[in-house]
Amino acid sequence: MGRKPYSEIRENIIRILFVIGKGDGYLISKIYERVFPHVTMRSVYYHLNKGLELGTFNVEEVAEEQGSFSWGSVARKVYYSLSPARVVQLDPALREKIQKAHLAIKESQQRSLY
Repeated sequence: MGRKPYSEIRENIIRILFVIGKGDGYLISKIYERVFPHVTMRSVYYHLNKGLELGTFNVEEVAEEQGSFSWGSVARKVYYSLSPARVVQLDPALREKIQKAHLAIKESQQRSLY
């Protein structure tokens, strides 16, 4: 029979992408961590991939970023977006929480560059 296609984690990722437009798995995971109950980064990536299979998410862009990472000098970033057919109704308070988390993470990333 298998698992049901509905997942609260995936629904929360849908809400995040609805607000931010597009994002890589790391950014989505960090926003999730600030707004919703804790899940592992691995779980977020699982649900992003499952959402791709179900047609909920699209791959917007795949980019390679140069840097000094623990695994080497290149990181492959996959940017996800919502499928255009996906309709989302979002509570204004939740939208604001997601926007604030997104802004805080972006500001933190900018500070770490200097």
